[in-house]
Amino acid sequence: MEKAMDVEMEREGGGEEGEEETESVSDVLRDRFRLSTISIAEAEAKRNGMEISEPIVACISDLAFKYAEQLAKDLELFAQHASRKIVKMEDVILSAHRNEHLATSLRSLCDDLKAKEPQSERKRKKTPRKENKATTSVVHIPDN
Repeated sequence: MEKAMDVEMEREGGGEEGEEETESVSDVLRDRFRLSTISIAEAEAKRNGMEISEPIVACISDLAFKYAEQLAKDLELFAQHASRKIVKMEDVILSAHRNEHLATSLRSLCDDLKAKEPQSERKRKKTPRKENKATTSVVHIPDN
């Protein structure tokens, strides 16, 4: 019903194409996430010789999706609090502060990833943004 209303609004010029496309991508991602969660739950149940009912699988799937949404929001806030636009591994570890086992596992994973990174001999120094702006905003006008 909502889709029909959205299509009607778009025909009348009331909807925005970009918004609808974003919602469509979000719907696809949500559905794929839920399908993956259902598949994992069923595989784990089978591996452990258990049966799992459809309502329970759906509940697990919904809970996992809601948890992932909340985690994404928390990570975004941690990065913003650190005045960054990019989420870093330290934000992910911080998000696990209430679960010591998970936090320890994440720290171990982080250390493993750092050990596998190729070490550059010297790091490039970044020039401060003020210097970049100052040099690019200078215009030379020749004397006549």
